[in-house]
Amino acid sequence: MKIISFITTFIFIIFLSFFAFFVYQNKEKILIELDGFMNERQTNTIDNRNEYYRNYDFNFVKNTNDYVPYNNQDIINIYYSVINSGIDNFTFYCPKEYKNCIKDVKRISTDQVMLSDINNFVHPFNGFSHIETEYDNIGRVTLKVNKSYSEDEILKIEEKVDLLYNSLVNTTLSDRENILKIHDYIINNVKYDSNRSDREIKNYKSDIAYGPLFEGYALCGGYTDLMALFLEKLNIKNYKISSDKHVWNAVYINNEWLHLDLTWDDPVSKDNKDHLEHDYFLINDNELLNKEKNEHTYDINVYSEFK
Repeated sequence: MKIISFITTFIFIIFLSFFAFFVYQNKEKILIELDGFMNERQTNTIDNRNEYYRNYDFNFVKNTNDYVPYNNQDIINIYYSVINSGIDNFTFYCPKEYKNCIKDVKRISTDQVMLSDINNFVHPFNGFSHIETEYDNIGRVTLKVNKSYSEDEILKIEEKVDLLYNSLVNTTLSDRENILKIHDYIINNVKYDSNRSDREIKNYKSDIAYGPLFEGYALCGGYTDLMALFLEKLNIKNYKISSDKHVWNAVYINNEWLHLDLTWDDPVSKDNKDHLEHDYFLINDNELLNKEKNEHTYDINVYSEFK
């Protein structure tokens, strides 16, 4: 009996050794299969979209409730949906059928132009200053969104925008007329931050709406964000449109997408006098490119509403 017990124990030890060796040799495949098995039963959802969520789509990016990607566009839509919702962290999983999923995630996450383009389609308060992407070899992808605006900045900006909106906007006027009043007010009360753009002297928060509202200085990002906040209050569909040198507003009004560029309507003059222009006020694509093609040349495949 002792011999039989010894043989049984020996065989069991040999079996365990082979099993352990097999698991060690195939640990990555096993982890992937186990993770996939578990995550097939896990529903990824975004339940807490904030008040700045845009519930409409664009040609380049669309909101989605399906967070399992099967192609490159699915990944772009997940990025957009996460940023647009206003949440700070989100995890999704690459399915085993999508062989290039992590490769595509890596490419998108390191493409700063692509990320900036996605960011242009969300409300300014949901936009990011930096977004981090973490991924592993079992297909888990985690997005961490660092917002452009702090909660304190948002509260102060909203209070000031509400006051200005109530004093500037007249419900008996057309959308175009109200946008003109806002356009003129901003330009008449803001200077372009040449020190920051030309000499990298950062005295003001001129790249976001805080600068033009409270400090009187703006870069193109500040002008554009501030105008976008007013467009949102007017319930006018809009996004930010950018080239590699500049950013301005795209506005959907009277069933047409038009360009609105406050930066170029507030030119820096040699005599240091304030100027108010309307050359870039709600103009179509042909008008824009006939006026200036250096800083306003953009990717028509991204901002394809203008095709």
